[in-house]
Amino acid sequence: MKTSAIVPQEGPPADVVQAFVRFLLSHHTSCIRSILLFNDLTLHYPIVIDFAELLEFDPPLAYHLFSHPTDLLPLFDQAAHISQTIVLDGSEGLEGRGMPKEFVHVRINVTGSPLECPETFPNIGRLRVKHRGILLTVKGTVIRSGAVKMIEGERVYECRKCRHRFNVYPELEIGNALRLPISCPSRNSKICEGTSFQSIPDSIVCHDYQEIKIQENTQVLGVGSIPRSIPIILMDDLVDVVKAGDDVIITGVLSAKWSADLKDVRCDLDPLVIANHVRRTNELKSEIEIPDDVIKKFEQFWSDFKDTPLRGRNAILQGICPQVFGLFTVKLAVALTLIGGVQHVDASGTKIRGESHLLLVGDPGTGKSQFLKFAAKLCNRSVITTGLGSTSAGLTVTAVKDGGEWVLEAGALVLADGGLCCIDEFDSMRVHDRATIHEAMEQQTVSVAKAGLVTTLSTRTIVLGATNPKGQYDPDQSLSVNTTLSGPLLSRFDIVLVLLDKKNPEWDVVVSSHILAEKGEERNRRDNSEDLGSVWSLPMLRRYIHYVKQRFKPVLTKESERIISSYYQLQRRSATHNAARTTVRMLESLIRLAQAHARLMFRNEVTRLDAIAAILCIESSMTTSAIVDSVGNALHSNFTENPDQEYAKQEQNILEKLRAIND
Repeated sequence: MKTSAIVPQEGPPADVVQAFVRFLLSHHTSCIRSILLFNDLTLHYPIVIDFAELLEFDPPLAYHLFSHPTDLLPLFDQAAHISQTIVLDGSEGLEGRGMPKEFVHVRINVTGSPLECPETFPNIGRLRVKHRGILLTVKGTVIRSGAVKMIEGERVYECRKCRHRFNVYPELEIGNALRLPISCPSRNSKICEGTSFQSIPDSIVCHDYQEIKIQENTQVLGVGSIPRSIPIILMDDLVDVVKAGDDVIITGVLSAKWSADLKDVRCDLDPLVIANHVRRTNELKSEIEIPDDVIKKFEQFWSDFKDTPLRGRNAILQGICPQVFGLFTVKLAVALTLIGGVQHVDASGTKIRGESHLLLVGDPGTGKSQFLKFAAKLCNRSVITTGLGSTSAGLTVTAVKDGGEWVLEAGALVLADGGLCCIDEFDSMRVHDRATIHEAMEQQTVSVAKAGLVTTLSTRTIVLGATNPKGQYDPDQSLSVNTTLSGPLLSRFDIVLVLLDKKNPEWDVVVSSHILAEKGEERNRRDNSEDLGSVWSLPMLRRYIHYVKQRFKPVLTKESERIISSYYQLQRRSATHNAARTTVRMLESLIRLAQAHARLMFRNEVTRLDAIAAILCIESSMTTSAIVDSVGNALHSNFTENPDQEYAKQEQNILEKLRAIND
């Protein structure tokens, strides 16, 4: 099954071990010295080398490692053991303190090397027979994490005829079974043809063993493509370094094993990757490059709108889901949700999330799903699903039986860790999701205790949900009754917007005119895609949201703190004793939204304008308002011609009512 295109003409160098010893002594002496100083002789220790350094040091050796990793990696481990002895003998101060370790493994990191090319770094769905036997790298998200087991690595046998001893290594292809030679492998001058062998007691060498499954990222797939997955085998020091939901880059060797032998079922070879190096990329999810000239465009844009900042803000908001007419309130809420606030850690170490959550409740045909799909495009890491879940894991996590053992399978919220999770039909969640999603949204973790598996997974994700009301929406009833969602769950959302189709004839005329003229507007947008004065393009919005989240960490001013505090006190006075939306969570939502609005306005300080904008967003979430004279339908909210003048009127009205609290 090997391909001639990647197999070299000549075999590996005869002095592979000595060549690699020279490389280790010249590049990794400090790492070997630190391993010698450890006291535990039973642990497995890694030496991580860069393939680019090896390629520069000895190109033929690097090439043979790429083409014959199965043969050379055990020789590299031998070289690491020899290097320990050389370093121990030649270093002063290690006598009596250092001791060579038996289990030292060489791990190959291909970052920054020629092995990052598409041929040796394929998508999981593009793995083929030609990749078998070479050093390749795959990237994906861990969807299953199996239990750590003990597996036999080698055993010593003795020939009953000539007493020659030899090692036998189990083969993963046949279920890690031992395959004894047909005749004695002795190479003495006199050929032994013995066929009877006995196992030597206490000669078995065991390894830690774990099997995980990774799935390719749906963001890199085309429309209609099914994300593929592949099992990964982790051994020794690599076990338990990743968990479900982690993004990983794995370097290893593609192999295969026979599928289970079932009656009347064809037995096939199932591909798998035996990992040599595992790299978690959870903290490196940002792949959006922002050139300096684009940053200068952002700065120039806000310089142009210095006197009319809200007009500039609305110009940005019009680029969100431009195919949907109007809905200013929804577009502002989506922008603030995607940008989010700043995570806060108090003196006791308790974390208060910075991510915001948004729920759209509305009649069919009001554009809820359009906003979910567009928001997913704006976020670098996103998962779109329904309340029932796209896998058997649903939204959070579940325990499934795989090959006779229980393993955890990550759901949508865990797979979207560090990104955005768009959930349509939010009210159709499964029973176990309803019980655990409260913790996932607020504490940003999922605690699991199922089938003997006890762990905690991260769900640091933004939740953007959409649901239809139960039957005809009744304004006289609470939101919980209209949506069949519990009050505690609704309180997890920072903004809940209700979109009701009131069949307004004037609004229908405006919307139909917009839809009919959309073709011409789209042509104009393509012509002016780089002009920030027109409707912002999708790539520009992605870059802008990513940039402001990374650059700005807004802090509250005294004035903004006073406004937010006064509004919170007003809500507490006017609310009933069991109003879930007026708990301290609403105060935290106000702070997050004010910080997000400051980021949207390209500044590092939460001003009075940001605090009032956050208050207006919260007011839009309520069926009855304590501070605004009338709360209109968010479906009919539109962009005003003079937003700065309109805001000045709202600000004066709000400040007068809040001033009464302090008086």
